[in-house]
Amino acid sequence: MSVEVTSVLIAQLIAEARSADPNECCGMLLGEGEGDRVTAIQPAANVHSSPASHFEIDPQALIDAHRAARAGGPQVLGYYHSHPSGPPEPSATDRRSASGDGRIWAIIAGEEVRFWRDMPGRFEALSYSIQDG
Repeated sequence: MSVEVTSVLIAQLIAEARSADPNECCGMLLGEGEGDRVTAIQPAANVHSSPASHFEIDPQALIDAHRAARAGGPQVLGYYHSHPSGPPEPSATDRRSASGDGRIWAIIAGEEVRFWRDMPGRFEALSYSIQDG
């Protein structure tokens, strides 16, 4: 399975990570319908007490995004966060906190973004394709 994104979206994710460094950035991946086409990101505050090594999306931002989706807005396809000092793959902390809900996770490290599917008990690596235009 492949996630569809634009080069602008990848650049936005990398810019968010740079802006938050040395802390982890975080937010939601938004899209239309049921597919795996990410059309926008929605940055959120990282409210974790140790933001340099953990992330917690501001609960109000999550509630607002889901309310907007129910009202006909973009759907919450998943979440993103950065690893300022680690690789762009799920950490042990990520694996412990994952819900196994099938949503997409984007993890940013340096200039690299990787996508993952949050499956019950594991993360599945996803390829992605750039769909500009």
